[in-house]
Amino acid sequence: MYAKTIGKMLTQAAKLPGRAVCVFESEAPQEGWAQVAKVDRCLARAVYKISSEKSTPPIYYGPEARAGICFGGQRWCGVTNASSMTKYLISTGSPDFMSGAAEYLKPNPDAAGRYLEGPGKIAFPSKYLTIAGWDQIDEGQDVLSFILIGNAESIRNLGGLIGYAFEDIFYSIVMPSAPSCASMITFAAGLSEKAPRDAAFIGPVDPTGNAWFPPEMMSLAIPFEMAQKMAENMEGSFLVKRSDVAFPVKRLGIVEAAELPIIGTLREAASE
Repeated sequence: MYAKTIGKMLTQAAKLPGRAVCVFESEAPQEGWAQVAKVDRCLARAVYKISSEKSTPPIYYGPEARAGICFGGQRWCGVTNASSMTKYLISTGSPDFMSGAAEYLKPNPDAAGRYLEGPGKIAFPSKYLTIAGWDQIDEGQDVLSFILIGNAESIRNLGGLIGYAFEDIFYSIVMPSAPSCASMITFAAGLSEKAPRDAAFIGPVDPTGNAWFPPEMMSLAIPFEMAQKMAENMEGSFLVKRSDVAFPVKRLGIVEAAELPIIGTLREAASE
């Protein structure tokens, strides 16, 4: 099954407000693509724009095309190494770095240092990575991963589809402590040495993105092979067979739902 078909299926079945986004390797930018910084200096925000705004072009970046990207994004997405001072920024700060700026994401610099080592080596797979909407790629394009951005219900239902397609109930979906760009791009695309290859990554959990990422939305990044199996299993799952349960026509209040005796009745009431 082609990536373009998978992206369309996941977008429509999960009722995403925008479109599924694809991450793939490229050796040279194509006409109509834009270097990331021409869309946004924040990689995660650029991904969000591609998902939500049809007019946003595909973007590319790499070791030779990183100008304008925030330094944290460059490090977490594999085009530069981390500064030895980053551990101070994400913990309690240092007067010798960025005028003492501190994010308090870790309790102290030592803990922050260990955190930065957690993903292992972040290796860039080719000259460029390109990020595009599913409807912006060629039919036969090879894809590393998908990024799906939706409201809580859409992400819950996609998690349920993962549960339908995969038997492991604890580790098929993880929520890594990482910057927004890493939870969207790095781990699912296979750039991180220690990230699991058979898991989807929910996020973002980095509060520094809360100023722009809508409070009701979440992201789900999925390796290609996993998304392919989800799409292949979709027809037999609740997402198609019981779409009225996945997206209820009738919403029940807590008290009203509590008065129903069995789950089956609740499902029937939700579908009325």
